[in-house]
Amino acid sequence: MNMHFNKNEDHNKLLVSSLNHKLKKIKLGGGEKRIEKHHSKGKMTARERIDFLLDDSKKAIEIGAFAGDGMYEEHGGCPSGGVVVKIGHVKGQQCIVVANDATVKAGAWFPITGKKNLRAQEIAIENRLPIIYLVDSAGVYLPMQDEIFPDKEHFGRIFRNNAVMSSMGITQIAAVMGSCVAGGAYLPIMSDEALIVEKTGSIFLAGSYLVKAAIGESVDNETLGGATTHTEISGVTDYKAKDDKDALETIQNIMDKIGDFDKAGFNRKKAVKPKEDEKEIFGILPKKRSDQYDMMEIIKRLVDDSEFEEYKAGFGQTVITGYARIDGWAVGIVANQRKIVKTKKGEMQFGGVIYSDSADKATRFIANCNQKKIPLVFLQDVTGFMVGSKSEHGGIIKDGAKMVNAVSNSVVPKFTVIIGNSYGAGNYAMCGKAYDPRLIVSWPSAELAVMGGTQAAKVLAQIETAALEKKGEKVDAEKEKEVFEKIKSRYDEQTSPYYAAARLWTDAIISPLDTRKWISAGIEAADHAPITKDFNLGVIQT
Repeated sequence: MNMHFNKNEDHNKLLVSSLNHKLKKIKLGGGEKRIEKHHSKGKMTARERIDFLLDDSKKAIEIGAFAGDGMYEEHGGCPSGGVVVKIGHVKGQQCIVVANDATVKAGAWFPITGKKNLRAQEIAIENRLPIIYLVDSAGVYLPMQDEIFPDKEHFGRIFRNNAVMSSMGITQIAAVMGSCVAGGAYLPIMSDEALIVEKTGSIFLAGSYLVKAAIGESVDNETLGGATTHTEISGVTDYKAKDDKDALETIQNIMDKIGDFDKAGFNRKKAVKPKEDEKEIFGILPKKRSDQYDMMEIIKRLVDDSEFEEYKAGFGQTVITGYARIDGWAVGIVANQRKIVKTKKGEMQFGGVIYSDSADKATRFIANCNQKKIPLVFLQDVTGFMVGSKSEHGGIIKDGAKMVNAVSNSVVPKFTVIIGNSYGAGNYAMCGKAYDPRLIVSWPSAELAVMGGTQAAKVLAQIETAALEKKGEKVDAEKEKEVFEKIKSRYDEQTSPYYAAARLWTDAIISPLDTRKWISAGIEAADHAPITKDFNLGVIQT
């Protein structure tokens, strides 16, 4: 146990406590008054609907809870992006559930709402997971329509994905539990089966006011596109439910009849808890992101029975590679070693830095896992690749490119946990968001940026002070410090895990103690999608 264990433990537990406090506030959506108003209409909230639908809501994982956090404040905010997304089980079938939160601007779509819905569909497509939509939305948020409507990754992509998933045989079920207007009306109707709730659910391309303005017809919304209209006249929906619970029970009954899926066949045995105490992670992980620690001690507290079969233990030691099990699933782990290590040549290598030998080892290990059909787990705490003349002459760019190539072309599912630093090209090589991890999460201790805050602020401050001097302004030591602190404050805010999660650069911020649960759920989802491609590195420089 290190001398700073207790201080580290207090610090990291406070970070998790702050995380839980923020989540509690976010889960209120538009606030208690809007929830009460929602209930007065006989409707359940988005989160209540999902909890009722799932077999065990406590075992579910939530994607993008912090989406929109701190964004759109001038529009009143958009907690959770105005939509709740969870992966869980319905009648024993793992699926992904997407529910509009009508307490947030009547469920209107902000730009981040579209991005989050697309992420949910991406997860469904990659893993061939059934997807259930609980629709209750006023459609596109008109004041920001130019940022949500016309582009490739905007609103229309949702319906394109509906069609693609249908052709892939991925089950899609939609329940219209509130408004479903304009372009949004296509989502439930492009699903395999659609339900609508009496009196509260409605579907139409244009509401009664717009119909009156456009063609002069006077008609109420219920007659225009209510449950009776669409189940008995138009035939647009397949089931009519008397209330929210009835609709959710109907979905459960449908899910209960779905046949088994073709499996990828990832290796799983009976799960065993780690021998080492998982809670000790809080004391091992340092308070200061620049401090060294032994990543192996973290790994022992994440894997079954604390057993880890290390690959090439004595070579390329700033990256740890090896085999283990997490919740019974066989995994290959690629992790950054954060302590200073000594090579056989007597050279000292900095922890958290990827050297040529480390990149070479990781590339070979990733290839091995692909050959053996073993999912990969990346544990990130990386400051980047080693720089300097010695590294450049040794071909660090070439070796780094090999590692990036292996990560890019990997055909087994990848999962990324950002434990600490995630800087620069290190983020890429360790399977950052751009490299298609099936799930990517961070601990509250994480930082994501091109480089660390202090280093970046020094560079930017030098540029800014030079610009001021060029204008003829006098820049003394006090002014330099003021410029530096201002830049560092802004940069630190942008490296926060909450900043990243708000923009869906990560799927969630989680407690370290939930890591096993997330990876297990991710591999279970990935097991729905058999691997159909061969691993091929393509052309690389040797």
